[in-house]
Amino acid sequence: MLVVVNGSLTDAGRAKLEPVSDEILVRENVGFDIWAHKEALDHVGAGLTEFDEVVLTNDTWFGPVRPYGPVFERMQGRAVHFWGMTDHAEEVPNPFTNEGRLPYHLQSFWIAVRREMFLSEAWGQYWRDLPEMPSYFDAVLKHEAVFTEYFTDRGHTVDVAYPSAAYPTDHPALFNSDMLLADGCPLLKRRPFFHYPPFLDRHAVIGRRILQAVAAYGFPVDVIWQNLARNVQPKVLNTDAGMLEVLPETDVSYDPERPLRIVAIAHFRAGDEATGILERLRAIPVPFDLVVTTSDAGGVDALRAMVDSFDSAHLGAREVRVIAHKRGRDMSAFFVGCRDILTGGSYDLVIKVHGRVPSGRKENVRRYFRRYQVENLLSSPGYVANVLGLFQKEPGLGLVFPPMVHIGYATAGRGWYGYLGEGVDLCKELGIRVPLDGLSPLAPLGGMWISRVDALGVIAEREWTYDEYGKQPRSTRAELGRVQERIVTLAAGERGFHTRTVLNAEHAASSHLALEYKVDEMSVTLPGYPVEQIQFLHRVGWVGGGGIVALTRMYMRMNHPRTARALLPFLNPPLMLARRTIYFVRRMKARLRGGAS
Repeated sequence: MLVVVNGSLTDAGRAKLEPVSDEILVRENVGFDIWAHKEALDHVGAGLTEFDEVVLTNDTWFGPVRPYGPVFERMQGRAVHFWGMTDHAEEVPNPFTNEGRLPYHLQSFWIAVRREMFLSEAWGQYWRDLPEMPSYFDAVLKHEAVFTEYFTDRGHTVDVAYPSAAYPTDHPALFNSDMLLADGCPLLKRRPFFHYPPFLDRHAVIGRRILQAVAAYGFPVDVIWQNLARNVQPKVLNTDAGMLEVLPETDVSYDPERPLRIVAIAHFRAGDEATGILERLRAIPVPFDLVVTTSDAGGVDALRAMVDSFDSAHLGAREVRVIAHKRGRDMSAFFVGCRDILTGGSYDLVIKVHGRVPSGRKENVRRYFRRYQVENLLSSPGYVANVLGLFQKEPGLGLVFPPMVHIGYATAGRGWYGYLGEGVDLCKELGIRVPLDGLSPLAPLGGMWISRVDALGVIAEREWTYDEYGKQPRSTRAELGRVQERIVTLAAGERGFHTRTVLNAEHAASSHLALEYKVDEMSVTLPGYPVEQIQFLHRVGWVGGGGIVALTRMYMRMNHPRTARALLPFLNPPLMLARRTIYFVRRMKARLRGGAS
């Protein structure tokens, strides 16, 4: 077993690899797995003659979900020169280039080669002449798509353990992985859990059902969650894997024999915000401690009296903390004012809530926002028990919160709200390597969540100051609390913790029906499936106000893309000016509100 590592290898990584490998080769991270195979073959050199079969594989799959033995026994009886685990049918035109043909080929994540072939002159020539592969498409078009045909044209015979011809699609490893597993395939490709969600929607690939099947075969699904949480955009993973839980109001999952140490941290700017939230905290059906934070020093006595009189059979210790600064509101109170709680090791879970309601909104929207955030975390004792049961069932579950609010809000497509640049910078500063969602992040945009304390470590262990939460120029750090809110799932993923979203039945009904109707209305003038409609809209670009400049830009981008790229500097200034004006107005409004967004 020769393991090739592209890039660097830490001492901890080496310690994990050494017990399960015979040799480790660390190389420059270029050329993807294909050039890693080339360097591995060069490294083994003449020693390859000691073996009867060489398996070239990579890290794009999980397994063995089913046993290897039956597959090797079956393929050992086939008189061929090389074989693959799965294959891909020929396609015309080539979907990567929209011209020519994509040849029939074995999928390169698993190719087994026997002596007669890997000792042949054709084998040596193929690897000597291997072209450079700076992009993923190079790896597909210059290796995976040509490898099989190259050797069959030179007289070598090929076979496949699970041929696409036996399945209803030309790419069963992506579209029919549940069928492959049912037929005994030992490997599960990672792609169904990170591919473009509208594309998988088009083909009805349901990641949740796939993982249920994997769990039924006895494979440790926690390993899958840990890997995906670290390497996949959180919103993509949440969608592809179907990680929304619609929970009942009756306890069906909590195990009292496995208690969790829980603290609820609630922030109020003033005592009159506390009543509704404290009432909701009575829904916690197990022992918990309560910490209330406030920046209202003048009203702290009344708030303390309210907390002292709060009666719950499950409440243990209670405390009120006065936060010296209003900067950062509930986020600074949490990560600065309660840092000792988050890093002290005394609790397993933290329930974060606050009394803030959105400013500048109609009363109906304000009320809905509060209900949506609080009720989907603390709906009833039975509901909360089921949320806690999720954490008991999945040791790698890091955060739970409601999905992005969309009723009363135009959040879709702009969830970063101008903070994407700051999000990138903060992730870099904190050493977070999880890829960021591009449009709207999977994030508790209402600032309320339930999380495993350890999942917050990347943020909580850093010593923040209240001054950092002040409204500062965009070139330094704008609205730190709002940026932190948008990267908590990324921070959890860096530690290997995944995220789930939750709804109670009432809000699930309202949310789904509202989304269904909105999608229906927005699709009426667009042809094709949603994935094709989305691609069309992305090609035409920003609509803006629909004026003559915008319509001209859209027409040119759609019908004359090369000319459009040349004209873009002349077509974009009005758009850029409008965006900058909107940003300036928002900043001024925020300053007038004392930093509120």
